[in-house]
Amino acid sequence: MMNVIYLLFSYLIGAISFGIVVSHIFSLPDPRTIGSKNPGATNVLRSGKKLAALLTLLGDALKGAITVGLAQYYELSSLMVGLIAIATLIGHVFPIYYGFKGGKGVATAAGILFMFSWVMGLTALGIWLGVFFIWRYSSLAAIIAGSLSPVIGFFYGIDFYELIASSMIALILILRHMENIKRLIDGTESGFKDKK
Repeated sequence: MMNVIYLLFSYLIGAISFGIVVSHIFSLPDPRTIGSKNPGATNVLRSGKKLAALLTLLGDALKGAITVGLAQYYELSSLMVGLIAIATLIGHVFPIYYGFKGGKGVATAAGILFMFSWVMGLTALGIWLGVFFIWRYSSLAAIIAGSLSPVIGFFYGIDFYELIASSMIALILILRHMENIKRLIDGTESGFKDKK
């Protein structure tokens, strides 16, 4: 029964959309109504408020770090740690508070990966930054960094269930970016090559 409570708690924490909350605090447009209509940091940045975007990024990342960190602190089984990570990400992607229409999970996934292994998290972040600064597409950076995260985790020898969770997270990120992948192939994806 306690395991169900842990998973439910993680889902409900994950379901808090900091993009929506922060935009409301700063009196900005609801990110679900502008740009890509995604309540993530990249879309909040399109409102022109860099601080709001930064707070969204940190808030969404902390969700993953806190739920997984608490599971590790209380020495839950490695299986539960992995399940809690996935539950948190699912909460972000399908939030009960917002009609099950959430973000793409990149920042939350990053917070999770850092708790699995800080070296793994830094490596994934380095890949994201490298891809972004070369091609200027945050979606492409997220797709590549997310896809490589299980490989990175395997290389650094993370726990088996954390490795499985990393693979599930990578799959969720890819599925959430399918429209971006189509636009990248078509050459119509919105990037940061030009000032906006």
